[in-house]
Amino acid sequence: MEPTEKRQRGRPRAFNAPSDAAQVQSLDRALRILAIVAEGSGLSLSEIANASGIAASTAYRMLTTLEAHGMVEFDKSDQLWSIGVETYRMGAAFLRRRKLVDRARIVMQELMERTGETANLGLAEDDCVVFVSQVETHQAIRAFFRPGTRSPFHASGIGKAVLAYLDGDRVAAISRKAGLEAFTGKTLSTLPALALDLKTIRERGWSVDDEERNLGMRCVAAAIFNEFGEPVGGVSVSGPTARVTPDRLAEIGPLVRDAAAEVTKMIGGSAPD
Repeated sequence: MEPTEKRQRGRPRAFNAPSDAAQVQSLDRALRILAIVAEGSGLSLSEIANASGIAASTAYRMLTTLEAHGMVEFDKSDQLWSIGVETYRMGAAFLRRRKLVDRARIVMQELMERTGETANLGLAEDDCVVFVSQVETHQAIRAFFRPGTRSPFHASGIGKAVLAYLDGDRVAAISRKAGLEAFTGKTLSTLPALALDLKTIRERGWSVDDEERNLGMRCVAAAIFNEFGEPVGGVSVSGPTARVTPDRLAEIGPLVRDAAAEVTKMIGGSAPD
């Protein structure tokens, strides 16, 4: 007796991979509409139909089906469609499965290769940054942070990148609670000095720890944001001042900023306006 072919889990018994032309057309259209609604901040039926290239009557039937499943919502007063709460629940399930650390690893590896320096990932806690992952450079002299290492917000590149996107009152409250310890002569240990630096960070999108935590080491960082546009951590590149020179900051900064933006996108986040 010939052995029967083992059915792959998650597929029907008579499954054959479809060609592009054989995709379920209605599902494809519904997903297209869902993506359009997700990108907007409240869209009319005609706007959705025009953007999707689907007839308004067909688009309406798909929207009402999506609404029944909580994927979209309809505001009767404004006659506008927006994304539904059920999409957030599904997104949250995705985030739980795909941990930030795992998804950031590929981006950090590329960042290390492009800059030649160690790439770090840190998460914001109540009063400090916790370093959770690192991709080390191949250079003999390099930065090293053991996973779990903590650093005050005001004296780390990632910490300052996070603070730059918090309102002034919250920054002041964090500073009062944690203190602004001067680790080196370059540490920003007063609130006015820190606030001035945070303004610059927000304007250009990346921060610099210029020997503010450890003499002889520089760090360039940018914030990672969650789905609410809140900073939850950051990506950084760190190395000795002999290699991470002032002249290289303009080159490294945008690379780090772009890497953080990529991680933000990977976890379903969105940078604030």
